[in-house]
Amino acid sequence: MVMVSILCLSLAVGVACWFGQRWAAGAYARYRNAFKKEASERLSEFFVFLDPAQLWVANLALCSAAALIAYVVSGQLWLAGAAGAIALIAPQYGIRQLRHRRLREFDAQLPDLLLALSGALRAGAGIQAGLRLIVQQSPAPLAQEFGLMLRQQRMGVPFEQALAGLYQRMPTEAAGLVISSLKIASQTGGNLAETLDRIAATLRARLHLLGRIHALTSQGRLQAWIMACLPLILAAILHYIDPDSMRALWGTPAGWLVLGIIAVLETAGILAIRHIVRIQV
Repeated sequence: MVMVSILCLSLAVGVACWFGQRWAAGAYARYRNAFKKEASERLSEFFVFLDPAQLWVANLALCSAAALIAYVVSGQLWLAGAAGAIALIAPQYGIRQLRHRRLREFDAQLPDLLLALSGALRAGAGIQAGLRLIVQQSPAPLAQEFGLMLRQQRMGVPFEQALAGLYQRMPTEAAGLVISSLKIASQTGGNLAETLDRIAATLRARLHLLGRIHALTSQGRLQAWIMACLPLILAAILHYIDPDSMRALWGTPAGWLVLGIIAVLETAGILAIRHIVRIQV
């Protein structure tokens, strides 16, 4: 009877390991494909063209190095796994942050473009000719995006389709407003210079309001990071002062459970504060 129980238990463990291995292999393949696709698309938005396979290998190398360093320093497997997971996710988070920064810079450069284009139209130039002259003297990312749009037009892409591609790459409210006005002007005509001046004034006022909101909510964002760092700093100080008492937190399952609960609560607090101080305009 004991042998039968052991055999059934071994069989159940084997089946569970087989299903777990299949699930892990499928999750690995899905994450790898998603990483390659997103990295290729996002980096192409920065006009950086790299092989996604090489990026994936570099990401795995970074993950392995972070896990190895964490294990050598701490000697804890769970800490090494956490460091490896963070290193695996960090590149995608960094790419998203760079994309948000690029969108903000593009919106900040739009009012100057609109005023310059309005002056070119009043001087007698057309929309495309005015854009071509302005783009040559504009900084990135505005020069890159509008330069790509103009190159697409020279290759035979219709003006409205090129504008739609620009909005697909830069899906912001300011870009949508500018692109809509350019589409309407290309179809119906009218006093586009005056319209561009009004849009530029509106965008400048919106940027000024966003800057004030960012300054007023900076204390709340700093509070979120201080709240997240204080438990880590306090744990490090207590471990340095009394390592015997802190060993129960680092080296026992109950301590790991407490650390997991702390991590979840800290993450929830940070997200809640960031949601509170994120004011849409």
